[in-house]
Amino acid sequence: MSVRFAPGAVPEYVALLAEVALAPHLGGDVLSGRAVPPPAALVKASVCLNPERRRRTGPVRVLVEEAMRRYPESPPEADGWLAPRLHATLRMTRTEAADPRLWNFLAALVAPDYVVWRHGGTGTTAAARFVGPHYTQAFARLWWAAELFRNGQDYRPVEVACRVQDVLNTTMRLDVLDHRPTARTMTILLERRLAEQPGAVGDWVNAFSAAVNSAGSTLVYDVLAPAPPHDWVGLSDWIAEAEDEPVVPWDRLPSGPDDGEVPDESVQALLPLFERLAKEAPPRKRGRKEA
Repeated sequence: MSVRFAPGAVPEYVALLAEVALAPHLGGDVLSGRAVPPPAALVKASVCLNPERRRRTGPVRVLVEEAMRRYPESPPEADGWLAPRLHATLRMTRTEAADPRLWNFLAALVAPDYVVWRHGGTGTTAAARFVGPHYTQAFARLWWAAELFRNGQDYRPVEVACRVQDVLNTTMRLDVLDHRPTARTMTILLERRLAEQPGAVGDWVNAFSAAVNSAGSTLVYDVLAPAPPHDWVGLSDWIAEAEDEPVVPWDRLPSGPDDGEVPDESVQALLPLFERLAKEAPPRKRGRKEA
């Protein structure tokens, strides 16, 4: 029987926890859910941040509990619900989010039970779900999915991307996603594919993603489809609003930062190329499926 996590012991604010401090505690009991990482030792090893409202752990804890309540029998389906809401709750810059110590802290001290619930379907959770890269770690993968696939304030493309696990497991590894028109065009074609041929979408995603990435090594997407300049004022205002914002809504999507949408002309410039890549890309040989 799994050990029940006591959320009352969660630290009030997010801090930074180095992998070297957490990794030794990720033994079989923790990865199987029979125990949780030792909170006292890990809190002591953590580096505190300024105690700003946007860094409160309480709202994150409430979100993961609601996700587990909503999707008790289908943890992967929780990704599309949780990703935009986690992003809108933990408001930060990409530079802040690139620090893996923040995600290590959330996994070990705020919601280790969620990590095991979401990724321990085979009986043992991979340690990388606690301390892995941004496309693997349980919380980083969701926040970055929302960041990379949102279209300005609109999180609807994030829901589309999260419907296919191969997007999070494979596509999110690609550097071309930093180009916002590329990410937006890919979700448009993914949504079409889901509507027309919902079966075996994962195989198609892997092949399509590889083709887009390979083409991007020889074609300069930025020249073909310019990305809008980043609106730092819009992002800063959105982050500052966290001081007064209520908790994110559960039954409708929140609003992301008003930092500019992808121009339609950039999407239209990429669509013919990406449609051809999607049609011509050979299916990739599938390995072990990740959830």
